[in-house]
Amino acid sequence: MRDGKWGIRPVKIDSNRDEILVHKFGTIGSGGNSGFQAMNLAVQFGCRNIILVGFDMHDRDGIHWHGKHDGNLRNPTRTSLARWRGVIDAQAEPLRRMGVRVLNASTISALTAYPKMTFAEALAAVEEQPHVAC
Repeated sequence: MRDGKWGIRPVKIDSNRDEILVHKFGTIGSGGNSGFQAMNLAVQFGCRNIILVGFDMHDRDGIHWHGKHDGNLRNPTRTSLARWRGVIDAQAEPLRRMGVRVLNASTISALTAYPKMTFAEALAAVEEQPHVAC
């Protein structure tokens, strides 16, 4: 289905699935957060190198770098952050089996399943083995 005016395809988030989905283009796993969903889209778009930026996944410096959300947006709790960490870390092995390399350029990240490095180091690593970089 496409929007007639703009030609935009909607993305469906399967709220019952906390895994990277690849079998139906445009349907992604929830993971509970937009970072996970962006990773899922990148895989569906064919990316084989993903650099995580801003995936701190902790509240040591406050809720967000920009402060709390206003209005109807929910703010993360320690419970939700722990859940998100677990869901994202659990995808490391399935992603590896799919041929996707994930590098964590958030050196203060609480994620543990992906190699941590600076952004410059991650870019250099991707340039060494480019395949399909996103």
